[in-house]
Amino acid sequence: MMQVLVWNDLDADAQTAVLARPQYTVDADLHCAVSDILAAVRTRGDAAIREYTARFDGVSLTDLKVPPADLQAAWANLPSADKAAMETAKANIEKFHKGQIPKAFEVETMPGVLCRREPRAIESVGLYVPGGRAPLVSTLMMLAIPAKIAGVSKPVITTPPGNDGTVNQSILAAAHLCGIPDLYAVGGAQAIAALSYGTNSIAKCAKIFGPGNAYVAQAKAQVSAAIGGPAIDLPAGPSEAMVLADDKANPVFVAADLLSQAEHDPMAQVICVCSSQTFADLLNSEISQQLSNLPRQDIARQALENGRIIIAPKTKHMLDITNTYAPEHLIVQIQNPETILPDIQNAGSVFLGPWTPEAVGDYASGTNHTLPTFGAARAYSGVGVESFMKYITVQTLTRSGLAAIAPCVERLANMEGLEAHRRAVSLRLTNAEASGETSGETS
Repeated sequence: MMQVLVWNDLDADAQTAVLARPQYTVDADLHCAVSDILAAVRTRGDAAIREYTARFDGVSLTDLKVPPADLQAAWANLPSADKAAMETAKANIEKFHKGQIPKAFEVETMPGVLCRREPRAIESVGLYVPGGRAPLVSTLMMLAIPAKIAGVSKPVITTPPGNDGTVNQSILAAAHLCGIPDLYAVGGAQAIAALSYGTNSIAKCAKIFGPGNAYVAQAKAQVSAAIGGPAIDLPAGPSEAMVLADDKANPVFVAADLLSQAEHDPMAQVICVCSSQTFADLLNSEISQQLSNLPRQDIARQALENGRIIIAPKTKHMLDITNTYAPEHLIVQIQNPETILPDIQNAGSVFLGPWTPEAVGDYASGTNHTLPTFGAARAYSGVGVESFMKYITVQTLTRSGLAAIAPCVERLANMEGLEAHRRAVSLRLTNAEASGETSGETS
């Protein structure tokens, strides 16, 4: 079912090829198509959005905003079991993310020189929630809840309408539960354009969050690269998971975790790094059995073509593979998994032990499932409360503090040939001496 390779039998080039992601390039046609959409929405606003919605989604909308009453009604009509599940997930996500709230701190770098750093919420954010192959209720919660905890005052949700022109009822219910009334039935690159530039209906946002298809990803890349454009959460590509498994791992569990990612997208990638050929054979057999009755087996089969089983008996090699690949999700199914955690440097989110399926992180354990893909975990973290915040530095000097630091600043200004910088310090001190200011605490 999945290709099996022995790591130590591969040369350096072959090892690199084995860990390559599926081809996910942006061709010139896609780049130009997205550029045209962005330009049209920037110029013609809501009119362009309606045209693209009719073309791509097959529906004609008069009002882009979903009335808040519809969100409330969706929640009221949700089955009680669904409500309970969403409330449990919300409580866990809130509990984990509230622990991330940053605090201001102050340091006296030298006598009379006080420096501090203070967090501020980003005022306006756009939350893109996909609605194509699956209505991602969990994504809405993973974005909306930390945004609210951070104190974002103007969160906006966009999500594609269905064939009947309405938004999935579970997504509406989740928006109501999370307390975000501004939800718009807009998807694709046109939604990213609206959030970036603003229209009569949709407010311009300072930062855009959320996954999407190739059009959405390309739109986020283009608007964030423009001068004055919005920031974005992180580089996003198809879902991916890596499992580390020794011979005592349960192949049923490992297969289930691999398939839970494979069913996301034909471009998803799943890799298992295991200890032996025996386990690889057991795993392939189990994957075949579980796949046979999987509702989304066609999608999963395509994704498995990008998958690999890599045999690497030594833990050191498992860790080398992990840190080189930098997976979005890393599932560790070996004995005493905690022992290798300090050596895991590059991963979006880690799941330790046999009773920790990746699916719990997708939905309800409390951690965020908006994670870096395509190796971006080498430099990026997943979304958290701090993703919705920025920081301001503040400094306050007394007169004596300025006098103490003045020789350093003046000398450095001279080295750079910036005389006005030097004078901004020296004139204060000479002026204070001339006016008879001698108190070291005069501000």
